[in-house]
Amino acid sequence: MIIYNVTTSVERAVHEQWLVWMRHTHIPAVMDTGLILEHRFLRVLADDGNDSLTFAVQFTLADMAAYETYEREHAPRLRAESEKYYGGRALSFRTLLEVIPGA
Repeated sequence: MIIYNVTTSVERAVHEQWLVWMRHTHIPAVMDTGLILEHRFLRVLADDGNDSLTFAVQFTLADMAAYETYEREHAPRLRAESEKYYGGRALSFRTLLEVIPGA
């Protein structure tokens, strides 16, 4: 199993709008690719005192082949949509994790 983790720092001024967009547009679009087995949407509780809030979405995929297909066939379009709506107001970084069975 692979977990594709996307952590995003969102300006407070747009975070409510961004949350609605994530819940009703972006996450459903990612799930509609048929490559994601499940997802979790989380808020990072650390507050660094700046003017942003941080969130993470963890998408679970069966294997690296599914992730590579997602990256090749879907990620560019989905990232472009995020950039179009939020530009520098929602900045993301991505981490790829492998689930260690039996741990």
